Amino acid sequence: MSVFSVRVPRSEADWRAYYELRWRILRAPWQADGEARDASDDRSTHRMLVCNDTGRVIAVGRIHRQEEHPRQGQIRYMAVEQGYERRGHGSRLLLALEQAAREMALETVILHAREQALPFYRHHGYTLVEPSFLLFDTIQHYLMNKRIPG
Repeated sequence: MSVFSVRVPRSEADWRAYYELRWRILRAPWQADGEARDASDDRSTHRMLVCNDTGRVIAVGRIHRQEEHPRQGQIRYMAVEQGYERRGHGSRLLLALEQAAREMALETVILHAREQALPFYRHHGYTLVEPSFLLFDTIQHYLMNKRIPG
């Protein structure tokens, strides 16, 4: 049985695998152009779930402090490798990002979830606020939030 660990990407190879998974799961299916990075990546806290046996990156995500609301963070770019969904890997990664939020002294976390991810986030205590935006003219996203106890 494989053992998985959540950690910060460290090496150049880690970052390549991190961004490749993020782009492949969240952008490639819609033939999206561009890189998997954005302007907030450099000021974000990143986590990745790695299979210790093979070194394969299974899940990725990040959190950053909202500039306009310093006690609020935003989780973005949560992605789980195909074939590894519904095995608790996304939950482990989300819990690690919420722990990072506590370490950053954040009071609330927001995110914009795709419709198929709403049950996952609700299960983890996130509340649906409202529909937020339509990505690639087809993927409805919903603003969700959660209070993070200290």
